Amino acid sequence: MDLRNLSHVGLEAMERLDLPGDLTAGVPRMELVGNRQFFMVEHKGVLSYSPETVEIGGGSMTVRLTGRELQLLAMTDGELRVGGYIEKVELV
Repeated sequence: MDLRNLSHVGLEAMERLDLPGDLTAGVPRMELVGNRQFFMVEHKGVLSYSPETVEIGGGSMTVRLTGRELQLLAMTDGELRVGGYIEKVELV
């Protein structure tokens, strides 16, 4: 199948389902659950890691988590989860 046609079909489906465009545009999505867990989809990798600071690539930005006892709980090519006591989330 032609990739241009596949892309067009995907755009049509998004319009019919009334989905926001950034869901499929490769834009990172982040979710903070209280101050104990952070989820990110469409990340570009962990740039630095310590129990106090985790920096995650997000394409055109870097996400910096600051806190205590930070741990990388799970990571795949597309998603990651960080746990601990999260005190600050910065987009730099």
